[in-house]
Amino acid sequence: MNKFYQILNRIFLLTMILSLTINAQDFKKTATAGFTFLGIPVTARYAALGEASVALSDLNSDGIFINPAVLGFTNQTHSFSTSYANWFADIKHYAASYSYNSGFGVFAAGVVIMDFGSMPRTITGGGQKVYNVIGTFSANSIAASFGYSKMLTDRFSFGIAAKYVEEKIDVYKASNILLDGGVLYYTGLGSLRIAASLQNFGTNTKFINDEFKMPITFKLGMAAEVLGSKDSDYRVTLISEASHPTDANERLNFGTEISWNEMITFRAGYKFFYDEETYSLGVGVNPKLDIPMNLDFAFADYGRLGKILRLSLQLGLY
Repeated sequence: MNKFYQILNRIFLLTMILSLTINAQDFKKTATAGFTFLGIPVTARYAALGEASVALSDLNSDGIFINPAVLGFTNQTHSFSTSYANWFADIKHYAASYSYNSGFGVFAAGVVIMDFGSMPRTITGGGQKVYNVIGTFSANSIAASFGYSKMLTDRFSFGIAAKYVEEKIDVYKASNILLDGGVLYYTGLGSLRIAASLQNFGTNTKFINDEFKMPITFKLGMAAEVLGSKDSDYRVTLISEASHPTDANERLNFGTEISWNEMITFRAGYKFFYDEETYSLGVGVNPKLDIPMNLDFAFADYGRLGKILRLSLQLGLY
């Protein structure tokens, strides 16, 4: 057991050193990273909780997007999820994930797509015309992940994931291979669990001739049931999370879940130290069918930018 704690401490120490080293490179770091679509919340549950989710152990296949270590705690053999949101300016945001719980650990895959739609292609016009329309072009962003997680004890799991990231505008594109990693640990103090994750770790890349760095983010979180448990008629869970991104100041996220028989769950979250993002609300429905199914809705306020609605569906097989 002492050896296990030594391993855990080393993992946390290494993760913190990596984060501090990355963020010490530049003093002025606001809006200095690319692939910013990777910071958009993927699932409705994640969005409703104010993006405070790295310490939740029941995300199933959605863990590939939030903290790969969460995958190790899934009790479903197969898990599948899909999410959709109509982003600002009619941009479409799609996501899907799948996980398989084998005897060697949990394997998972996930994909996130942002479709910016098509736009008119123009050239400088002659005479009284400022420009001429000669067709259309499209733009999109995609992140495809593959991850692995395993429980080393009944309280501790780790996870890693590699993902291919690409942003494309017409015939121009930028791409890279990034890494995610995380740990999740039940402390034994009631239901308290703590977690850490490092997301989007990778080298700089270029779009045409402009070099930019990755949106690397280090997160620390905790969660606990302050009333009831997963087996109780009523449950209240509190979640907190601190994040340290390379391209913004430190942030704090808080969320809570209130559930009745795990059939209807109400969620709320709040974000501190963001430019526009503030509160979020959501609801989850589990009809208790033979096949596990969860339907989640989220409403998030982005200040002057507007409001975003998100829908997620998760299915499973034991």
